[in-house]
Amino acid sequence: MSQQQPQRPQASDGNQVQPITYGDVFEVSGDLASQPISPQDAAMMESAETCIMGQTMQGGPTAVMQAAANWNEQVGFLGHYDTSRELSEQGVSVAETDLPGRRFFTEYIAGQYTTAGAQGTNIIIGEALEVSALVAGDMPVDQSDVAAIQAVEARATRMNVNLPGGVAAEAQSAADVNARTMRDEDKTCIGDVLSEATTKMPVDKPATREDAEKVMGAEVRSSPEMAARPGGVAASVVVAARLNKERGQDATELMPVDKPATREDAEKVEKAELRNRSGTGIYPGGVAMSIAAAAPLNEPTG
Repeated sequence: MSQQQPQRPQASDGNQVQPITYGDVFEVSGDLASQPISPQDAAMMESAETCIMGQTMQGGPTAVMQAAANWNEQVGFLGHYDTSRELSEQGVSVAETDLPGRRFFTEYIAGQYTTAGAQGTNIIIGEALEVSALVAGDMPVDQSDVAAIQAVEARATRMNVNLPGGVAAEAQSAADVNARTMRDEDKTCIGDVLSEATTKMPVDKPATREDAEKVMGAEVRSSPEMAARPGGVAASVVVAARLNKERGQDATELMPVDKPATREDAEKVEKAELRNRSGTGIYPGGVAMSIAAAAPLNEPTG
């Protein structure tokens, strides 16, 4: 009796699913670029980062490789103890440079530069999603939210797949159910999906302007109104990216008097911005939206 040949996993569109390779997530070349990322490769990088940094870098190569390796193992491309040929021969390395008040790291895979970073306190994407859960948490999840969350997850993981158990997969499931649910009060809301986003993100990274642009574009394109949701996913990532960029230009130094932001502050600033703007709606990521995102964080919990 002939033995049946193993079948490659199929995507929803019928195309064969491909393994995630080093070239998919890092700027590398040669044979390394085409090799799938394996679980033992990720373990090797985790050991190197921990040895030099004392922990793995947030959104760094270890986190990216672990997410990719988990995917490759789950869909059956690699076994748990597999190691890529290039890494088994050349390994990985992490170099450290001490700067005043900062520790700067450079990481290499099989001798090729992959990333550099520093330990800091920027706002990460998962935290921006949790702000969205506070500001727009009672709004039912729709397809524009799904598109934005998919873009967020793709930017953080560098992979264009919905990871099993991730926020994008959960959002898609919620939107599918909501589309068949008549009453809004029975629908799954943004807060249900994103309230613990930082724990659901297999990889995370500080939010950047490029992240914000990609997420905003995805949300607007998928919205029937062709507009971003106020306080939604894209708006929260925009605010986080702006804050990260402007940490060296702290507005608090320019304020003669300051106070915690409240919902009343947010309402008054929004009205003022609307009165003085020719277009419709407040600016995505603008002053009003930033205060609206900050106000719920200052409210007592419990």
